[in-house]
Amino acid sequence: MSIKKIGIASRCDRPEVIEMVRAILDHFSSMVEILVSTSTADVLGIKGVPVERMRDEGVELIISVGGDGTVLRNISRMKDPLPILGINMGTLGFLVDVEPEEAIETIEEVLYGFSYIERMRVDVFLNGEVLETATNEVAIMSGKPAKIIQFKVYVDDCLLDEMRADGVVFATPTGSTAYAMSAGGPIVNPRVNAIVVVPIAPFKLSSRPWVIPSDSEITVRLSISKEAVIAIDGQKSYRIRPDDVVKLKRSKYPARFVKTSDTCFYERVQKKLS
Repeated sequence: MSIKKIGIASRCDRPEVIEMVRAILDHFSSMVEILVSTSTADVLGIKGVPVERMRDEGVELIISVGGDGTVLRNISRMKDPLPILGINMGTLGFLVDVEPEEAIETIEEVLYGFSYIERMRVDVFLNGEVLETATNEVAIMSGKPAKIIQFKVYVDDCLLDEMRADGVVFATPTGSTAYAMSAGGPIVNPRVNAIVVVPIAPFKLSSRPWVIPSDSEITVRLSISKEAVIAIDGQKSYRIRPDDVVKLKRSKYPARFVKTSDTCFYERVQKKLS
């Protein structure tokens, strides 16, 4: 075995997920040292390690058992994310390549060595302080249902647009197949270093999606005295006020996904969306 230590982190509220974790532990505990995330370990009645400490403990990759949301939560807990291998116990699963029936065989192959793909993430700042780092998207929306907000979007201090809309989505290429796509944005190949700006139900016909370079600095300011909400990867949300300044910058710490298939990106999208 070339891999000496791995981690497991899972969604803990579904029996079939826990059974998959048990199967992985039973099969591989004699081959490789396995650390289990705290929340998963609590369900199993064993000692756990927080995901954010796994790199310091020498873990070389994390097996994420669940759906896309589980992967995003695990990545968000690490400043400099470890490579992740996703076992799909969810539904669509754009970020989880391995189906349950293939899990044991795939993990066996990975333990002898693996390669991974790096995907850009975006740091989110509120009034100069880092909030979170997004792997998929940052969405800014009205704080009240059925109310539009008015805001200005600047790219490198140049006004991109002043929008009246239900909100706006800023997506990485990874997130272009998620909320941004549902809002009418383009699908972006992960090899393209870009950020997609997608208005949500804009009032003006001229407010259209944009694709901008990933090294751009994006600034968002509310234009009228209404509160809004900023949601990051659909995991965490924060209230913002008209005098707040939101900035987005490409993070120096990418997400890393273990490569398990030679299927090209376009074929994969067609398969998932068919």
